[in-house]
Amino acid sequence: MRLRLLTAFLLSLCFFGCQPDQKKEGIVITATTGMIHDGLANLLPEDVKIQSLMGPGIDPHLYKPTSNDLAKLKEADIIVYNGLSLEGKMEEILKNLSKKKPTLAVSDFVHEAQLINSNSFSGLYDPHFWFDVSLWNQGLSALSDSIFSIYSWGPERSANPDYAEELMELDNWISGEIASIPEEKRILITAHDAFGYLGKAYGIEVMGLQGISTLSEAGLKDIDILTDFIIEKEIKSVFIESIINPKAIQAVIQGCKLKGYEVKLGGTLFSDALGPQGTEEDNYIGMVRYNVTTITNAIR
Repeated sequence: MRLRLLTAFLLSLCFFGCQPDQKKEGIVITATTGMIHDGLANLLPEDVKIQSLMGPGIDPHLYKPTSNDLAKLKEADIIVYNGLSLEGKMEEILKNLSKKKPTLAVSDFVHEAQLINSNSFSGLYDPHFWFDVSLWNQGLSALSDSIFSIYSWGPERSANPDYAEELMELDNWISGEIASIPEEKRILITAHDAFGYLGKAYGIEVMGLQGISTLSEAGLKDIDILTDFIIEKEIKSVFIESIINPKAIQAVIQGCKLKGYEVKLGGTLFSDALGPQGTEEDNYIGMVRYNVTTITNAIR
């Protein structure tokens, strides 16, 4: 086990050990993103209250908590966030809260060697690791196991004991879907560079018009470089994202048209947030399946 994992576990022991009653009922957990909320809702007991700050269409890179969100953070016994500077504008708030209550990053429960290094991002590592399903499964499972241990819960308390296995099945399904795409067509063009882990884990080349963080903006030079790449590789589809204004990708499509090449819009992908409640994409597994199906149908 990497030092990163051990440190995170020991930190959680320290925090939880400070609680007066380690078998406390009515635990409240506040998660920053919908992906974390959904994972914990499956892995932890049903009577644990889990609430999230960021709903559908919310960009965590730009997110600033409201007064209602601050109340949720204050109410929580435990705060769980993604880490790796995904919640960039919340870093100071999370740092201050960590002095008062368990404030845990899912990223601290994965092996550092499996993270994608990015010199272009202030967080050093690409934070979008939920698109490597095996890695996401590893982080959530280790985090929830530590919570189970501290509160002396047995495995039968899990709301969905089969969830880790369901994620393994999802991981295998993605591998098969991507493998079904002819190798020369396995190129994914998106609005921002959120799908690097998908590319690394499942063997598809990924390019984003914007960088890893949506705080960066694409310029005319970026659009020009990307249009030339699309034409050279004869890419037939590009994708917008639910959290990002589509104008930049539309500019790429128009740029290709001006150079005599037609590239189509392959669809909308869910990158940093789940889909609206009541849709297929309102949970992590459904969101990932929707994305992979949309990608394969458009570029195959």
